[in-house]
Amino acid sequence: MKSGFLPRIHREVRCGATTALYVQDRTTGRLGLWLVPTSRRRLTPRREILSGVEIDGILNPGGKGLPAWGIESLLQLKARDEDAVPGFGQGRSMRNSPTSDRMKFTTQKITRTHGVTTVRTNFKHPGGWSAHHDLVWRKGASWLESSVTMDNTSAKPLTLEFLASFSISGLTPFAFDDAPGRLRLHRFRGVWSMEGRLETRPFEDIQLERSWAGFGVRNERFGDVGSLPVNGFFPFVAVEDTGAGVTWGAQLAHPGSWQMEVYRRDDMAAMSGGLADRELGHWMKTLRPGTSFTSPVATLGCVAGDLDDLCAALTAAQELPLANLPASERTLPVMFNEWTTSWGHPSHENMTVLAQALRGTGIKYLVMDAGWYKPDGGDWSSAQGDWQPNVKMYPQGIRATADAIRACGMIPGLWFEMEVIGSASPLFGRTDLMLHRDGRVITVGSRRFLDLRKPKVVEHLSKRVIGLLRAGDFGYLKVDYNDSIGIGVDGAESLGEGLRQHLAGVQAFFRRLRAELPDLVIENCSSGGHRLEPSMMGLTAMSSFSDAHECPEIPIIAANLHRLMLPRQSQVWAVLRARVSLRRIVYLLAGGFLGRLCLSGDFPTLKPAQRALVDRAIALYAQAAPVIRRGTSRRYGPDVMAYRHAKGWQVVVRRGAGGRKLLVVGHAFEKPGVKTIRVPLPPGKWRVAGELHTDRSGVKLAKGELRWTSAGEWSANVVLLTR
Repeated sequence: MKSGFLPRIHREVRCGATTALYVQDRTTGRLGLWLVPTSRRRLTPRREILSGVEIDGILNPGGKGLPAWGIESLLQLKARDEDAVPGFGQGRSMRNSPTSDRMKFTTQKITRTHGVTTVRTNFKHPGGWSAHHDLVWRKGASWLESSVTMDNTSAKPLTLEFLASFSISGLTPFAFDDAPGRLRLHRFRGVWSMEGRLETRPFEDIQLERSWAGFGVRNERFGDVGSLPVNGFFPFVAVEDTGAGVTWGAQLAHPGSWQMEVYRRDDMAAMSGGLADRELGHWMKTLRPGTSFTSPVATLGCVAGDLDDLCAALTAAQELPLANLPASERTLPVMFNEWTTSWGHPSHENMTVLAQALRGTGIKYLVMDAGWYKPDGGDWSSAQGDWQPNVKMYPQGIRATADAIRACGMIPGLWFEMEVIGSASPLFGRTDLMLHRDGRVITVGSRRFLDLRKPKVVEHLSKRVIGLLRAGDFGYLKVDYNDSIGIGVDGAESLGEGLRQHLAGVQAFFRRLRAELPDLVIENCSSGGHRLEPSMMGLTAMSSFSDAHECPEIPIIAANLHRLMLPRQSQVWAVLRARVSLRRIVYLLAGGFLGRLCLSGDFPTLKPAQRALVDRAIALYAQAAPVIRRGTSRRYGPDVMAYRHAKGWQVVVRRGAGGRKLLVVGHAFEKPGVKTIRVPLPPGKWRVAGELHTDRSGVKLAKGELRWTSAGEWSANVVLLTR
């Protein structure tokens, strides 16, 4: 029997299915934060001292062998004027800096008000600064919220170059030693039109295995830099202990440069995240005496389960900002965006023909995409900024087009890329309105970026965007954003802080839109999915899932995103072409059931059989909407290696709130490998309430599973089950 030691628990706070343990070093007083599932509260006693021929001759100052583990502070930060991090860490990490060590834990207070529990942990620095960490839990929630506030209570300016929103340590508290072979890092990659690819790596595979003596930092710091927060990775990190069956994770709400880090120096690992630091994101923040700064909020989760269980716990937090959406969003209506219909020429004539064709279909929103403002003979992608409708395209004014859409029973929508100025715009030379770096206006291709820290810029957008939406009686706004500002901008104490301030101005304008036009439905788009992070999604009704318009990888991407966002906010393209087979139409329509169904393409010229298929899909989607709106998802099927040349199959089973309905969406790719695809169902007597498929495809329910006999390659099936 191995003998071991447990940490000193300063305070234990039960937060529903998760318990927060504030553990304290008996010698230094350092306070750390461990999370455990409440059902797994019992910790494993740990070894205290390393042993073995390679270290038996090394003594620490106390005359014992080398310690196997220690407590890491829940407060992770770095002041510019203090010493650098040790352990070969410079350039790789700013965790466990001398600043963190000098911030001494002082007091802790728990408040419980209106179902919200807040644990505030206070720290003080010898230089006179103070800080507090807030851990917030809402009754019934599956997640916690974490943020840190720095207060410069000294008489001198304080410049930060690193401040984490959270730090969870003690990974894993369910092993006696360093848990060899048990720990895995999960993260999600995101690039244009291939969003949400899961990457899972054993700790040993990325050299997060502890060193023989604990002298060197092991870490994996990653993130995105610029104004596209999902351009490389999603702001998400998870660590799984496969031996204990427990998974920890976090998701950050921030629209700009961010970082996550998994760190290790001893038997146990830690993970932290927040604003990208000086090394990664060119960020420093100076606090004058008497001022404070609060980090972005991170959502934390800890589950007795796997990655899917963790993701369900974290994405549930994204429901909170959606309580006050326009009434039209309650039923998750189907929409039509004309982008792949006109490809940048949404004229009055085109839109009225389309509106007439869509009359009576049940489609709620009809969106006019890019191009309505372009000059005669010009291109949509370089004319942003002045936002004047093209007179030849709208001879009666754009309001007449919106009125024609409403007359056909739909809410008209309009596209803007409001944060940029195109090279063909009269405003392109107004560099006083633009963002600069190193004294030069930032120009990316044909775009320059407005500086939303400036009141005259905000007023220009208020007049041209809010004014036009109001005058035209538009009820839907698609906000696109098609390039990145980069490492940062002038006008603040660092490039990264300038970027943060500008993006705070961007989000303030989104809030102004919602305040002045409360019935407006706003879509968050950034070349598709480059802004799929919680703070932007919380300001909008839904988000474009990707720019994959007519691609076979659509259902793969849409399924990926169930782990990162609510399907009710994930707008998925289903482009209809009159020249394609019914099988292809079903394949694309089925992908739309993995989120918000957004039709586009050749609707007015569809053949009768194609039109009948679309009508069936819209009717079934209305039945399935409550399951899409609220539930939990799980994907089945082999991993897909090449998205552009997908092989195999996938089935997503979404269980509605209450457990009485299931939505099953299956896709067969090239060489699916099996004729009959089988997926397990939750216990119960299930029956088919609705189905969308081709004539050669069908399902059977038997022995607790759904059996789908596909129609072959590139086929799909949607089944709604009830019990």
